[in-house]
Amino acid sequence: MTVSPPSLRRTLRFARSLLRAMMPRSTRRCATGRLATPVGTALATPGALAVPLFLALTMSASPTLAGPRIASLDWTLAETLIALGAPPVALAQTGDYASWVGHPAPESVIDMGLRSQPNLELLASLAPDHIVISPMFANLAPRLSAIAPVQTFSMYTPGEAVWPELESLTRKLGELSQRQAAAERLIEEAGNDIDALAARLPTATRPLLVVQFMDARHVRVFGANSLFDAVMSRLGLDNAWQQPTNAWGFSLAGLERLVSLDEARLVVVEPYPAGVAEALTTSGLWQHIGSVERGDVVTLPPVWSFGSLPSATRFAGFLATALSTDSAPAQVTTETDHDSH
Repeated sequence: MTVSPPSLRRTLRFARSLLRAMMPRSTRRCATGRLATPVGTALATPGALAVPLFLALTMSASPTLAGPRIASLDWTLAETLIALGAPPVALAQTGDYASWVGHPAPESVIDMGLRSQPNLELLASLAPDHIVISPMFANLAPRLSAIAPVQTFSMYTPGEAVWPELESLTRKLGELSQRQAAAERLIEEAGNDIDALAARLPTATRPLLVVQFMDARHVRVFGANSLFDAVMSRLGLDNAWQQPTNAWGFSLAGLERLVSLDEARLVVVEPYPAGVAEALTTSGLWQHIGSVERGDVVTLPPVWSFGSLPSATRFAGFLATALSTDSAPAQVTTETDHDSH
């Protein structure tokens, strides 16, 4: 196996991080914070890096890790990389990712702390080739660029059609991860899957009102320029919310604004914030919403509302299944304390 100088330097840094991880925690640092003698000796001893270097080289040569090592602060970028078969080596807030995106990241993905305040020391020890972010985290770019080149990817550009942006993002990440063929497959499969779901939907469906709860009295209502609206459009479904939306495609509205949309069928995307389930059972506003009175509210499992093609197909599948089976009334049971986008 031939290893280029940059790859060799990266592999050596990775090997050293593996060696530190293999040492007993008590021997890694002395009371002053400096390397204790056992570790210092180990790092200096000829052959000490042999085992971790072998592991690092083996992992680098593994088919699933053969491409560039990419770290992601952004969940949308991460879910796309995972779908491409190129999971990031590190991801911010993996626990919250699982709650809001709807499925956990692969076990190989290391949690590097908060999206807004990642563990830079840990990230540097992982020696990524690239760090990907969204514009929301642009303020971190100067510090992150000291570790690896930073690429910023935008989504949900005002005035731009959402679906072409989803496909463009997929292709860009496919190129960065050297998974171009996988990107084209993902694009094709997402389109085919949604077309197939559209064909099985009931012919007569009420306009839909898609929301996520912020608290017991306020919701995000998704309209133009949102992922959910783009999916509904491809499914041939009408969005009941025609009010102006922000750059992310939603409006923040009180429940009283939903009462007037009497003919719309409500679609609630989990998770519910903590305490909202109990509050809704006694909420007069909630009980007077037309869809709640009719008992036709649809409740869907978590889907990342600011996601890319994986979230789009996930939402389409959940929604089509619920509408095709004439979903029962909402059961507000899922809770979370996590903050979202």
